[in-house]
Amino acid sequence: MLAILAVLFLFIFNTSHCVFQKLYCTISESCDCDFKPNMKDLEWDLYKNVYGQHLVQEIVSEEVAKFLQNKSPSRPLVLSFHGSKGTGKTLVSSMLGNHLYGTAMSSPFVHQFVPTLHFPLPDRMKEYRYELKSWVEGNLTECARSVFIFDEMEKMPAGLIDVLEPFLGPSHVVFRTNYRKAIYVFISTSGEEVINKLALQYRQAGREREEIRLVDLQGDIAQAVYNSSTSGFYNSSIIQEKLITRFVPFLPLGRVHVERCARRELCQRGWCSRSDVVEAVGADTVYTPSKEQYFSTTGCKAIPAKINLYL
Repeated sequence: MLAILAVLFLFIFNTSHCVFQKLYCTISESCDCDFKPNMKDLEWDLYKNVYGQHLVQEIVSEEVAKFLQNKSPSRPLVLSFHGSKGTGKTLVSSMLGNHLYGTAMSSPFVHQFVPTLHFPLPDRMKEYRYELKSWVEGNLTECARSVFIFDEMEKMPAGLIDVLEPFLGPSHVVFRTNYRKAIYVFISTSGEEVINKLALQYRQAGREREEIRLVDLQGDIAQAVYNSSTSGFYNSSIIQEKLITRFVPFLPLGRVHVERCARRELCQRGWCSRSDVVEAVGADTVYTPSKEQYFSTTGCKAIPAKINLYL
């Protein structure tokens, strides 16, 4: 009898809690209410809309799923995206926001930083360091599941990003807030030479790009961004302390990928049948090396503008 009453109490309690939670979330914009991760949709989005990036698809879906499954992670998830322009870095970062929060990228708990906009003056480094640390700390206190996206890291003033080091380690808990539940994404073209060189070597050897493994690039990317004076991670303590969970390489895109990007853009405009435009855009794109014409120099970045010329 007592067992039955206990089960009944738990049922009533859980039901009441769920009802209260739903009512609360109809009038609240809290972090817990907006945080609605959907891994199946994220994995499908990566598979369907990210072209030529098998490493990205594998690493992002695996690392995010593993991180979210851990209710008490030992450190935040820190992903650093590297590759040439137009290879999908910003697109994938947007997918994270879209599939982690109910209000997607417009969520007040997804924060984006662009150096040329937020940190344009080199002589104000001291002020920027204080502001950046305060912004991150304040937002984490409000929402432990905050997502921070730092774009154009190659334009980030050297040394500025190191102010985040305390937040990226395994033991930073302040004001009763578990800062280890946050996600950080750094986006950069730094390291593209290392990535593109290996992709070219594979292509020239007649090997499939899908044969490239993360272990082939992880260490070289870390070394390249650490040693490059044009990298926001130049001589960074974040690299020294190995606080990046994964360096995610975005491979250069070939003509087949460019044409897939063009077809997707056309379909979004209601012109899926215009194969002539797809072929025209593919032919009008500049490829490198000049002789072999393997990889697009701009990836898929200029696709919308090129389509406008041929419609």
